Amino acid sequence: MTTHTLIDEYLAGPRLLREAVTGMTQDEISARPIAGQWSTLEVVCHIADFEPVYADRMKRILAEHLPVVFGGNPDHFAANLAYNSRDLGEELELIDVVRQQLGRILRTLGPSDFDRVAIHSVDGPLSLETLLWRITGHIPHHVKFIEEKRKALT
Repeated sequence: MTTHTLIDEYLAGPRLLREAVTGMTQDEISARPIAGQWSTLEVVCHIADFEPVYADRMKRILAEHLPVVFGGNPDHFAANLAYNSRDLGEELELIDVVRQQLGRILRTLGPSDFDRVAIHSVDGPLSLETLLWRITGHIPHHVKFIEEKRKALT
């Protein structure tokens, strides 16, 4: 897959997520129809929390020489960042805006820019391309879980 195609897929993620939640009621969005799994709202909040994290990591790779970037525990985010009190529309908008902004930046880059590296506190050296692959797959990964929840609600 070319970098251009990868950026296209990255930018398509918010649409996939919006489609996955379209038509759900507030009760359905907040429900936990599968024991031990997050609600749809919690899933969307998780995605919204990690979009800026990944954007920051990628921006640091471009702006700094071998920056150190840090991991984050999704369960700690979920437990401490008021996931059940957040607004679905705001979360979706945040995801969209972060991707639009970073997409504009990514479109200006040359091939060698995607080889630039950060040092991740847990995973060690990671290239911009690797981080872009990871975040591009994040929404499709979680859309599967939202679809499972929707089926379990019927």
